[in-house]
Amino acid sequence: MKALVTGGGGFLGTALCRQLREAGHEVHSYSRGKYPHLEELGVTSHVGDLLAEGRLLKAATGCDTIFHVAAKAGIWGSRESFRDANLVGTQNVVHVCRKLGVERLIHTSSPSVCFDGTDHIDADNSLPYAKTFLAPYPATKADAERLALSQNSAQMAVCALRPHLIFGPGDPHLIPRLVEAAQAGRLARVGDGKNVVTLCYVENAARAHVLAAESLTPVAPHAGKAYFIGQEQPVRLWDWVEQLLRDVGAPPLKKHFTQKTAYRIGALCEALWTVLPLRGDPPMTRFVATQLATSHSYSMEPARLDFGYKELVCLEEATANTVSWMSNRTRSQPV
Repeated sequence: MKALVTGGGGFLGTALCRQLREAGHEVHSYSRGKYPHLEELGVTSHVGDLLAEGRLLKAATGCDTIFHVAAKAGIWGSRESFRDANLVGTQNVVHVCRKLGVERLIHTSSPSVCFDGTDHIDADNSLPYAKTFLAPYPATKADAERLALSQNSAQMAVCALRPHLIFGPGDPHLIPRLVEAAQAGRLARVGDGKNVVTLCYVENAARAHVLAAESLTPVAPHAGKAYFIGQEQPVRLWDWVEQLLRDVGAPPLKKHFTQKTAYRIGALCEALWTVLPLRGDPPMTRFVATQLATSHSYSMEPARLDFGYKELVCLEEATANTVSWMSNRTRSQPV
């Protein structure tokens, strides 16, 4: 396989590039910057933005497989910025695939494309797309996933993967932000604490991408479909978060909001951040409030049956690895 990974320098992209190289594949990365750690892995780096279709075309020339991992994530920002990165960027990837005759496209999506604000316990990969969205990220990711899957054909096989809450050593967002918010006294438990959630260790997310690509053909059972990806063992979200905070030496949670209260606070924050010139992300949004208070747990059985997905790292080991990394990271930071 000669593969191009968009966003290869990112958290998931790096793990994917490493696993592809370990499997003996030729790997190219297309990212907005140079990443020496990729070159050390033997990855050929190309610099460019997803909106620069010409550069993307040059980087993908000769590749038979594209992993479209790059995206704009986050809870706040203009709808146009999310649309450009997630939908227009995917359109450009699709155009490049058509021009070059790429055989396989693995599109990295998100379970949030199905999230409608209610509990989701999915056993058979059958959740529909949400009809309304509380933020531009899931809305644009849903449009991008639909577009990518619509390209599945006899000429190019397409599969979409939806890893949920990716974490692990090197995590630039989820775990550091939780710990930093707890240390600052800003983190609060939302909801009744009983919500069950599927997490996804970064190495497992990368493994799913490799397995899906290596067996993907136009007649493969996963061609033209989307799959939830994560740990085989779900967690009670707030129990897991509070244990992780204890393990890294962060202060315990003292604040608690009901889902309704958090939702109202989120709506107020969104209004203030829209009207006033406030910097950074709001401390709460309606999307975040509902995500933190509801269950979203998914079965890995469809991915196992259709392309052999099995987690490389169990939840206990994944959490221990993350705690060790986060503890070292905290100790190494200047006081």
